Amino acid sequence: MSKEEERGDFGRGDRNLSSRKDGGNSQSKKIRVTEYLLGFNENSEGSTSNVGERIRVSENPLGFNENPEGSTSNEVQRIMASQNSLGFNENPEGSTSNEGEMIGSSDVVEPQDADYSYNPSLSDELVHHILARVPRSEYWKLSFVNKGCLALLRSGELYKLRKDYGTMEPSVFMLASGEPQWWSLDQKFTSCRKLPVLPADSCFAAGDKESLCAGTHLLVSGKEIEGVVIWRYELSMNRWYKGPSMINPRCLFASASCGDVAYVAGGIGMGNIMQVLNSAELYNSETKSWEPLPKMHTPRKLCSGCYMDNKFYVIGGQGIDGGDLTCGECFDARKNTWELIPGMMRDVPIPVSRSPPLLAVVNNELYTLDASSNKLKVYLKRSNCWKELGQVPVRADHSRGWGVAFKSLGKELLVIGGTCNSFAGHGMIICTCSPDPEANDLEWKHVGTGRNRLSHFILNCSVMRA
Repeated sequence: MSKEEERGDFGRGDRNLSSRKDGGNSQSKKIRVTEYLLGFNENSEGSTSNVGERIRVSENPLGFNENPEGSTSNEVQRIMASQNSLGFNENPEGSTSNEGEMIGSSDVVEPQDADYSYNPSLSDELVHHILARVPRSEYWKLSFVNKGCLALLRSGELYKLRKDYGTMEPSVFMLASGEPQWWSLDQKFTSCRKLPVLPADSCFAAGDKESLCAGTHLLVSGKEIEGVVIWRYELSMNRWYKGPSMINPRCLFASASCGDVAYVAGGIGMGNIMQVLNSAELYNSETKSWEPLPKMHTPRKLCSGCYMDNKFYVIGGQGIDGGDLTCGECFDARKNTWELIPGMMRDVPIPVSRSPPLLAVVNNELYTLDASSNKLKVYLKRSNCWKELGQVPVRADHSRGWGVAFKSLGKELLVIGGTCNSFAGHGMIICTCSPDPEANDLEWKHVGTGRNRLSHFILNCSVMRA
């Protein structure tokens, strides 16, 4: 038996107890899982509640509400992080905090197959179709049921069905300064969990990194002792894998995501000669490989990317001579060509030593967070200029745009950064807004804070739709 087969719960050993044999109707177990996820009452005699009682923590050190859905949440609290740094309700999804590590935890209670044979059965296909419509934040529960449900999660079949049904949800992956692990947050910011520890060397952990998402993959690019590498987190497996590397390894590049693929362009080459690049590549999460794209008109670094109007845009940055670029370019995959857009950033001030432009696309409209004024602007495509919409509730000007996350989250803008009184290294705030290019006022909604010692300086942030 392979090591993968020996692992039951996302990397934990699956030791079937002799007194808990896999009896009963397997089809019935699946419908019981479905009932539980959809909010029906859990049988008090089921193994899920008993497992939770055995490992119930003696207190709640985080000070957050217990999960009202059942004792399964207690099982998770035992193996979740010692504190909730994000300042809002911790989701039992945190149970997977160590699931992807190479070394499993021997004292964790494994999921056991329970006998629900008294329930009517459903076909595998129907169960899969039902689960594909369940909120993704509930999927953590499946890993505690049996090996069949665990295999279903790992297969990625549910995520393919979610794509077909249009039930995909955006989630946020971010790494804050001083944090050893990445955080994952759901769209409503009612649940959060830590990803498995990224098993890179100390050079990678301490150095600058860049991230992007494609399909159900989170890619993190950085430099290890032996050179530039990419680490890949797969949502279905809840594990980190090394590679594949870009065709032309680079840093300070532009990137954008579109479904199962992601685009990168420009940046500084990390080969024998560190030069400003005009090359571009595409990552395909289905094949786990990179494909070359035609070169841009202008080499550039410190640029930003976005996907709008079915095209990949690369905007701003610096040229070969270090001068600031106000032009943009867009790549049309159907024509396989780049189009130059002169003066695209001429209305946006460019501070000295600034970050790449802070860009996000919502409802096919392009927005930027002006790091010099902390104001939101929308791009007017017809006139090739920017319109000011209002103030943003973070201090992007404090570090000239560095350390601020500005992303699109479904039909909302997401901004994570420091508040006005966060100069000491704390005071993170998370806000969302449904922007209207025609409106004069912005209504920002505060959805979370980092009141428990999580730094407001965001090193990396990416949004995944799955």
